[in-house]
Amino acid sequence: MNIGKDDLKKAANQGILSEDQAERLWTFFSDEMKEVPSFKMAHILYYLGGLIAIGAMTLFMNQGWELFGGWGIFAISVCYAILGLFFLDFFMKKPGLSIPAGILGAFVTALVPLAVYGLQNALGFWEGGRMYRDYHIYIDWRWMSMELATLTAAILLLMKWKLPFLLMPVALTLWYISMDLTPLLFKDADITWELRRIVSLWFGLAVLVLAVRVDFKTRSRKDFAFWLYLAGLAAFWGGLSLMDSDTELGKFLYLCVNLLLIGAGAFLSRRSFAVFGGMGAAGYIGHLTWRVFRHSPVFPFVLSFVGFFVIWLGIKWQRKERQITDFLRSFLSPEIRGFLEKND
Repeated sequence: MNIGKDDLKKAANQGILSEDQAERLWTFFSDEMKEVPSFKMAHILYYLGGLIAIGAMTLFMNQGWELFGGWGIFAISVCYAILGLFFLDFFMKKPGLSIPAGILGAFVTALVPLAVYGLQNALGFWEGGRMYRDYHIYIDWRWMSMELATLTAAILLLMKWKLPFLLMPVALTLWYISMDLTPLLFKDADITWELRRIVSLWFGLAVLVLAVRVDFKTRSRKDFAFWLYLAGLAAFWGGLSLMDSDTELGKFLYLCVNLLLIGAGAFLSRRSFAVFGGMGAAGYIGHLTWRVFRHSPVFPFVLSFVGFFVIWLGIKWQRKERQITDFLRSFLSPEIRGFLEKND
């Protein structure tokens, strides 16, 4: 539910609040929301600058850094990390600067795989093998040491500074692990894409379960579960969508899973579920259009009426939403009801 200043003015005009109360309430909400990520210009600049800095040390790293050698890369990474930690701690002591502090924490965490790579390179582990930029391109079980070190660093930072954006590198690392885990678990097996997809699907499902648990345990404006949901959905939905299915029943079951994702998104008040589920459902409809009913002139008419029917269901749901929601939630425990009501 989004409440704007105009809503408070309307409440004052209807006598629910006095004008002074409405003004003081808006000031209170504004102060409370300063540290909640939004599309304010300051926040946009924070994230833009942070992502550029993080990208410089990760995705946009070039081969030129190999000239520094392993010890040079390790030393530069450590110096950058110390500087980042200094400013992180400095920002945390200033009111209203938790967002840039969280971005700096993510930057420090993103330096960990670079530092580990530099140390390993100095010790001859990567001699004649991969370069650091390959970490973000190629699947290789040997990246696991860098990934586990990154997770450990992120957990330590989260224990000291509880900042939601620290979960961003965690989510990205978990996604990487889901891909690198297959060659590690099945070293002697013939690694096929089918096997990779199965591992990705189950790993993504495990991350989603973790995300729900984190979401349930952290009931505050700070959204600690967002990035975990995103990583879990990417791994689960990606593995599911890339699986081969030669039967119409298999493709229909794929549609059903995507519809369940949309339902889960409504249940948890998470748009990311609806986005992934919507893409999967659209993909299935595209399959029907281009494969199954490609020669049928009637299919577009039927599909359009299905769309109108869904809109009609939405209208009916909106009119009875409160009663339906209360009825469905009456079967849940008080803890789960409280968790769902915080997201209303």
